[in-house]
Amino acid sequence: MSDQFSLVDLAYLTPFFILAVTAMLLCLAEAFMRTTAAQARLMGLAVAGCVLAAGAAIVLYRSIEPGSARPLFYGMLRADRFGYFFVALSSLLTAGTALSSPRHQEAHGWSEGAVYGVMLLATSGMAVMAMAGDMAAIFLGVETMSLAVYVLTALRRGSLRSSEAAMKYFLMGAFATGFLLYGMALIYGATGATNLAAIELALAEGSSPGLLVTGIFLLIIALGFKVAAVPFHMWAPDAYEGAPTPITGFMAAAVKASAFAVVLRLFGDVFATEDLAFGRMGWASPMVVLAALSMTIGNLAALRQENIKRMLAYSSVSHAGFLLVGVVATGLSAPEFAEEARTGVLYYLMAYGVTTIGGFAVASWIGSRGRERVLVDDWAGLASQHPGAALAMTIFMLSLGGIPPTAGFLGKFYVLKAAMNVTDHQLLWLVVLGAINAAVSIYYYLRVVMAMYFRDAIDEFKPLGGGAYMFVMAVCAIFVLEMGLLPGMWLSAAGVN
Repeated sequence: MSDQFSLVDLAYLTPFFILAVTAMLLCLAEAFMRTTAAQARLMGLAVAGCVLAAGAAIVLYRSIEPGSARPLFYGMLRADRFGYFFVALSSLLTAGTALSSPRHQEAHGWSEGAVYGVMLLATSGMAVMAMAGDMAAIFLGVETMSLAVYVLTALRRGSLRSSEAAMKYFLMGAFATGFLLYGMALIYGATGATNLAAIELALAEGSSPGLLVTGIFLLIIALGFKVAAVPFHMWAPDAYEGAPTPITGFMAAAVKASAFAVVLRLFGDVFATEDLAFGRMGWASPMVVLAALSMTIGNLAALRQENIKRMLAYSSVSHAGFLLVGVVATGLSAPEFAEEARTGVLYYLMAYGVTTIGGFAVASWIGSRGRERVLVDDWAGLASQHPGAALAMTIFMLSLGGIPPTAGFLGKFYVLKAAMNVTDHQLLWLVVLGAINAAVSIYYYLRVVMAMYFRDAIDEFKPLGGGAYMFVMAVCAIFVLEMGLLPGMWLSAAGVN
């Protein structure tokens, strides 16, 4: 299909336009609407924009034949099922975050600034990342998302911890941007192209191996930062702890999912068949190391945490390791198994995203005005006072730990199964390591469950209340169980090719 511009291209970008226009309207409105009631109305507009964008993405997803893609804007973007899957996912995760925010804003002093507008600007950047067909589009999408998330991290202006976390995140992000740009420049030097399809064609015809290897290695470093993989994860614990709790959930779920959209686009497609001189497994050699380190070090660090937000930050590092196992399996597997591996990664991202948004909704809800209950001890006795919230949090903890019948169990199962199918069982040792780490992680997730059910409350819980919190917790818990018990529809949705 021609990659020339046509007005039809605009229709394929409907989800992006909905997100971008809603973001601009929110930024303008939030400058004048600062009361609590106004914030609730703005939240409603943000949620409506996200749901409309997700609906448009789903309609466009269903309109495109599996395995086909339409170049947009001279190949800068591409309309395919893979991209629309991530646009819908990131939009719905953003909607869950927005629903969890108004009461928390009022109680913990981060209602200043264009919160919802900036949130949707980040999501519009995620849409560009998901639909990118050119390295320039990847860069623009990554930076649009990143700059917005830096602002969201620093929203609690009166908190030194929040300011420190945002500064660390910004500096590390700027450092990663340098690697990203330099890597892209070297790949352009090796292939003479920035368009992903042209790069793939150039690789098939032969290219400058030294420049290419170095460029791809720098991309791995930059994207390792975005997905919080070891050893590029040091920003995550401070940023997760310092950000407002709903924003922490947004970072852990939507930001990570969008970063993996780029990782899969590059290493599951463009570089997947190229035998590059990184080692015995080509480009996968350094990524296998990142996966092993992330699973193990993330888990070991989480074991020692008393702060739930820091625990979930290190847990997020470990989950990045499991997802990288799936990415490697996608790139190294024979064609008949590569699609199964990709489906496993996308299902994992759905399960992890919904679980994370739900878990952070509970964490946001139980804190009283001016006090966030972020220590494990703070959750003691929750089941005796608020059994519904405790049940929801138990489901989320079991899912993160990979315990059946939750979606988290199947997510881990599918990525490890995909790694087993790699030619000559090259990743068997990584599968064993992943299984061990999955078992170890159960300990620190169950600490929260044990505190809620088997310890006496230190004081009375005075949650923020609000029907929106109840809605997010209930919907996420139901989805986590439904995806685990009846995964067929979700696996079909994740089978984007």
